[in-house]
Amino acid sequence: MKRLQRLLSMLLVICFTNATMFQVAQAALVTTEQVAGISSASGNDASPHERLSALMARSDVQSELERLGLTPDLAKARIAALTDEEATMLAQQIENAPAGGNDVLGVVVFVFLVLLITDILGFTKIFPFTRSVR
Repeated sequence: MKRLQRLLSMLLVICFTNATMFQVAQAALVTTEQVAGISSASGNDASPHERLSALMARSDVQSELERLGLTPDLAKARIAALTDEEATMLAQQIENAPAGGNDVLGVVVFVFLVLLITDILGFTKIFPFTRSVR
């Protein structure tokens, strides 16, 4: 019994000693610009017309515009015809647009599959063409 008490007391001493050695760490969110080493203000230094022109210079944007029936020269002419307010508003809309767009069909298929699986498992009875496993 004495041996168990001695072992337990030594274990507690070690635990308390380790507990006082913790160092404080601070966690914070890191933006993509900070990770890449780019200041977040550098994208806003260019005028909206320059940002839109740089966007139109990308090959994927040009191919999509051509698919929609708009030549790159006509797109550049339309960008040049925009007022500063319109160009600023368009540039902000492009920056704030979701990256993947809307996938309504994917959501509908996901909900259908979840309901189908719960119907097969016997938790719900929504679809008449399924038979419960239970």
